[in-house]
Amino acid sequence: MFHVVLVQPEIPPNTGNVIRLCANTGCTLHLVKPIGFDISLKAVRRAGLDYDALAVVRTHVDIDACLQELRDARLFIIETGGSRIYSDVAFAPGDAFIFGSEHRGLPPAVLERIPRERHLSIPMRPANRSLNLSNSVALVVYEAWRQNGFAGSA
Repeated sequence: MFHVVLVQPEIPPNTGNVIRLCANTGCTLHLVKPIGFDISLKAVRRAGLDYDALAVVRTHVDIDACLQELRDARLFIIETGGSRIYSDVAFAPGDAFIFGSEHRGLPPAVLERIPRERHLSIPMRPANRSLNLSNSVALVVYEAWRQNGFAGSA
């Protein structure tokens, strides 16, 4: 359906929630290294991140490898400085949503690679901290899925 890209995620429970979200929505999750925690099978099970049996999870050595795999996808960056509100975009199956790490966001080199009109934001009250990463992913994925009639759901 859609692709979710987490660039250098740092907090295991956030990634676990996104894996569960992808399992329940049919999205493919792409994790871009370096990852701020151990993703070996044993560590993943211990941290409760073992939903990858239900979701497609791909790990990429860097953003270049990830973007090469997604070369046919329409890429969207979700970040606090986005020029458009995420719900104002008409999403299509195969679109990819790129999110930065919890503490650093996306590196400037990644932001520069995606056209500015595809930098999307989630409305928030001014002077507040950003939403939790997994909550942000859920908002965007469910809006895109809703626009496409919740294709594949029961």
